[in-house]
Amino acid sequence: MLENWLKLVHPEAIVPEGLADYQAGRQLAFYHPQATELPPTQIAIVGMEEAEANAVRRALYRMSFPFAGLACTDFGNLYKPDPAFAIPLFKELLDSQIIPVLIGSSGQQLLAPYKAFQRLQSHISLAVVDERIRLSEQDPDDPNQYLNDIVLSTRSRLYHLGMIGCQTHYTDPAAFSYLEKNNFDCLRLGSARTDLSEAEPLIRDGDLAGFHLNAIRQADAPAQLEATPTGFTAEEACQLSRYAGMSDKLRAFAIIGWQRARDRDEQTAQLVAQMVWYFIEGVYNRKRDFPVSTEGLMEYIVEIKHLEDQLTFWKSRRSSRWWMQVSVKTSKKYTRHRLIPCSYNDYQRACQGELPDRLLNAYKRFL
Repeated sequence: MLENWLKLVHPEAIVPEGLADYQAGRQLAFYHPQATELPPTQIAIVGMEEAEANAVRRALYRMSFPFAGLACTDFGNLYKPDPAFAIPLFKELLDSQIIPVLIGSSGQQLLAPYKAFQRLQSHISLAVVDERIRLSEQDPDDPNQYLNDIVLSTRSRLYHLGMIGCQTHYTDPAAFSYLEKNNFDCLRLGSARTDLSEAEPLIRDGDLAGFHLNAIRQADAPAQLEATPTGFTAEEACQLSRYAGMSDKLRAFAIIGWQRARDRDEQTAQLVAQMVWYFIEGVYNRKRDFPVSTEGLMEYIVEIKHLEDQLTFWKSRRSSRWWMQVSVKTSKKYTRHRLIPCSYNDYQRACQGELPDRLLNAYKRFL
């Protein structure tokens, strides 16, 4: 069915010494590109480049797989790493309610799942973990500014962008100004590391999440271009990946910026494998409480002086996660955006009379 896009992976060739029954290499299913239909699976692992993805597989296959009942399939590697080539594959997976996990080397490869989304839904929320905001109105053709094709395109269906882990000393001030002007959200590295749970609502709001390895410090992930000494730790990267997996709204996850030629003792390959593992663990522990309705949610009303409407917060009984409700009237196509993921800190700030930035930006996006 997908033989024009994918090359089959043989686990025996990846780990020739053999695997125990509890290890992922024995628990994953393996898709044959000539199969007549897609398998009944929840997660699809896809490598953009064979050498890079197979290095990650060597580490991933050796890990345990304690996720009974979770169907996870390795779809192999693409024949071409070109994002345009991969769009039909990702559209097929998304259309079949399968969550693709992309392993790639270039930020441009995030365009493959994003443009597949463009063909399926009219409004897309994107969460990106990166040390830079790779966006430039002054240089729209720069391939390193991979967000240009998403944010600046006249045909883009981007509804919201949440940036996580940005470092001010590496980022053009104009990029921060662009985010502010368009009511997008940005959680800088210092704020994120002070309380990592504040990154969770931004990730939970995304249909697609992209994690650029430049967001991780060089000591923990040396195999990246433009590596720097500051960034998230390996443990924090795994936690952020787990947040992505736990989001009921999120439908695709991409790990980009992985440069195998720069790896030392496959340290970065092992970290990427752990990030994939924690994403899978997050999917396994999804609570199914994304609020398409308010059933199963507890309501909290907050009044703020000088604000015409009351603020309504909702807390899930299943996961203890929070949402804020945008009270403005909207058309039906915006309904799913009216409950904004937030944190308990946002609720506390509202109780003290301060309008949280996430809610303020959300209001502005509806105006």
